[in-house]
Amino acid sequence: MSFGSIYLESVRKRFRSYKAMGDKTLERLDEAQLHWQPDPGSNSVYQIVRHVSGNMQSRWTDFLTTDGEKPWRNRDTEFEESNAAKAEIIALWEKGWSCLLQTLDSLQEADLEKTVHIRTEPHAVIDAINRQLAHIPSHVGQIMYIAKMLLKDRWESLSIPKGKSEDFNRAMSGK
Repeated sequence: MSFGSIYLESVRKRFRSYKAMGDKTLERLDEAQLHWQPDPGSNSVYQIVRHVSGNMQSRWTDFLTTDGEKPWRNRDTEFEESNAAKAEIIALWEKGWSCLLQTLDSLQEADLEKTVHIRTEPHAVIDAINRQLAHIPSHVGQIMYIAKMLLKDRWESLSIPKGKSEDFNRAMSGK
């Protein structure tokens, strides 16, 4: 297996794992919680979802052929609050992820040697992918942290729960 195919398989797996964590977190929140803000200068889960979705749609639509910052995107409005219903928020989340994953799944090893542009700045395709692999999980983490604050002791860990590392390691090693 070549480096390029290993890389593409790895990033596809990583993006899907972050989507799954976001999916599980969004499922746990009700509509009011999706719009909760700790203070007026902070973002709600809804605003983060709207931003992430807008970013993914802009970056991954015509990924190899057009600038990643599309003229139809208005980033500033992504941070405005609205009374969007939970179903609308989930649909927005899915729309962004669908765009990203379909495009990522269509990439071939030879595409990794190409150059794409983001806000007119040239990026190697690998760098553009890595930018997204840093950006999107940071926002998934924000969503999870807000959910953990809201759900308090009803929060169920999406990774290894505190105090359970040894149990996890034993299970992984088959002991």
